[in-house]
Amino acid sequence: MDRKTFLKASLGVVATSLAGASLTAGADETACVKDLAKASQESAFVNAWLTDLFDAIDAEVDGPTRVRLLEACGRGCFRRYAFKQEIARKGKGSLANLERAYSESFEAWIEGDALHIRYGKISKGCYCPAARNRPARPHDLHCECTRMTHQTVCETALGRPCRVEILETVRRGGTSCHFAVRPA
Repeated sequence: MDRKTFLKASLGVVATSLAGASLTAGADETACVKDLAKASQESAFVNAWLTDLFDAIDAEVDGPTRVRLLEACGRGCFRRYAFKQEIARKGKGSLANLERAYSESFEAWIEGDALHIRYGKISKGCYCPAARNRPARPHDLHCECTRMTHQTVCETALGRPCRVEILETVRRGGTSCHFAVRPA
């Protein structure tokens, strides 16, 4: 198809769409209900698929490799979401700066040589959309993703390696998610 034919066809689609914009409220509601049902089915499918994937990872992959896979996801999550990069930017240079930056969205405090990050004294559940609708496990692997996200935030802010320890997570049976960051 040449450019002229493509543009003509595209304009026809736009014109048809604009003409159809005068749908009645009832038709809009029906479309909304259908869209919601489709999204619900897709969500259930994705959650079942992720459960199967994590079952396979647990059964087929050695422990250190499992952790490395989820750590890669955690680093990707940092790169993908600007608010996580913003915490690193605001926390640049010191543990005290990181504490202030984290405090805008989390409970954060410095105790000894560690920055503590906690998702409230009691959390209502897992906050990660990729995990919260799947069954939790006693040593839930998904928490390694979150641990690495915090490690990447802190290493980016401080410009040096950090070690992040999982102290407690909701998915592992805790009342909240709580991490301790120790710069190397």
